[in-house]
Amino acid sequence: MLIPVILSGGSGSRLWPLSRTLLPKQFLPLLSEQSMLQDTVSRLHGITDVSAPIIVCSNEHRFLAADQLQQIGVTALAQILEPEGRNTAPAVAVAAMAAVEHEPESIILVLAADHLIRHEEAFRAAVQSAVVQAKAGKLVTFGIVPNAPETGYGYIERGAGSDGCFEVTRFVEKPDASHAREFVDSGRFYWNSGMFMFGARRYLKELETFRPDILKASRESWETRDQDRDFCRLGEQAFINCPSDSIDYAVMEKTRDATVVEADIGWSDIGSWSSLWQAAEADASGNATSGDVHLEDVRDSYIRAESRMVAAIGVDDLIIVETADAILVTKKEHAQKVKNVTDALKAAQRDEYLVHKRVYRPWGYYEGLDSGERFQVKRIMVEPGKKLSLQMHRRRAEHWVVVSGKAKVTHGDETFILSENESTYIPVGMRHRLENIGTNPLYLIEVQSGSYLGEDDIERFEDDYKRT
Repeated sequence: MLIPVILSGGSGSRLWPLSRTLLPKQFLPLLSEQSMLQDTVSRLHGITDVSAPIIVCSNEHRFLAADQLQQIGVTALAQILEPEGRNTAPAVAVAAMAAVEHEPESIILVLAADHLIRHEEAFRAAVQSAVVQAKAGKLVTFGIVPNAPETGYGYIERGAGSDGCFEVTRFVEKPDASHAREFVDSGRFYWNSGMFMFGARRYLKELETFRPDILKASRESWETRDQDRDFCRLGEQAFINCPSDSIDYAVMEKTRDATVVEADIGWSDIGSWSSLWQAAEADASGNATSGDVHLEDVRDSYIRAESRMVAAIGVDDLIIVETADAILVTKKEHAQKVKNVTDALKAAQRDEYLVHKRVYRPWGYYEGLDSGERFQVKRIMVEPGKKLSLQMHRRRAEHWVVVSGKAKVTHGDETFILSENESTYIPVGMRHRLENIGTNPLYLIEVQSGSYLGEDDIERFEDDYKRT
């Protein structure tokens, strides 16, 4: 059986301000109506003898991943939560252990959740070719047929082989422009896609040979895991203590059985706004746009409007991205420097690197509308049948006004129903809870007041989602 392993970690900081730590690029609809994670799962349809995927993601993204899979009618074979990112070698190790428990002779297909693949039939054909190699004991990487001398990708040099399957001669780090041109002109090099396939047991055996320290820590974290609802929580301390390394360094560059399968599949890792511009559909002037955008005498630019109208006049080669609380303007050639902004925001302890105005929760979302000294106003949406935790705030009071829907409110020792245009007041220190008992989304306005309005002023007593 072929078991997909989808790695869904990472913050996508080079795609700020759209991608943020708590809502990174793999959960965003950047190039289709589905998120990149959903596209990754959907393109598996049509592959022979493939199971539901194993998802590896961070604890903070667990509900996002589960909800997005549910939206496309998929239930994960397992959803493994990393307490801390330790690169791909440990992540795939614990996924391989999960796969072996499900099917001892399984083959795993390792995919990133944030790759674009335009030619899906060609992708599926490459996967079927790789299955043959993996069944023969090979460790397969997928080499992308290059269409330009890119300096932002690693390269794989092929050796002997035929029918699109070759021995790996060597892996090469990201080259300078001159070497990249030599690689492409030679016809012997592929871009390193970061996609792999091998037997689950075979990978663990190679890891034992080349990185027994990673295998030992990964196994300990797997054996001390805790099943929390639909989530597998790895043993925290063991995984955090695990050395951080990639599959490439830990195994693929050392094994004698590395094989590269040629993949001309229209691939991109969408690592920056300039790569997203290259991948997006452009007009006759080379402009790719999204949202309410007006252009006049603009060329070769990417312009995205999320919440307001954006007009651009007489500019070339720009990236302009507007969100509710931040705007990015940069030349395409400086797109890789966007991460510097997120680093600066984090150092300044500002929230714009972390969350959007709209913050998703397992019960729905809230978004900030206004704030000032000692007050804050939020719009809250609770999905049908969902409820917030039973909680208390020690430094703020809240006033709830129902805009639409029907709410069940726990208010100290009381419970009562609120409907449209009805309200209640929650004093400082009172236990309270909000639940949507209707069949439609519940919308309300929350006005907070007090000496401190941070999200960490929450003491939970009961919670359906087992948050602390």
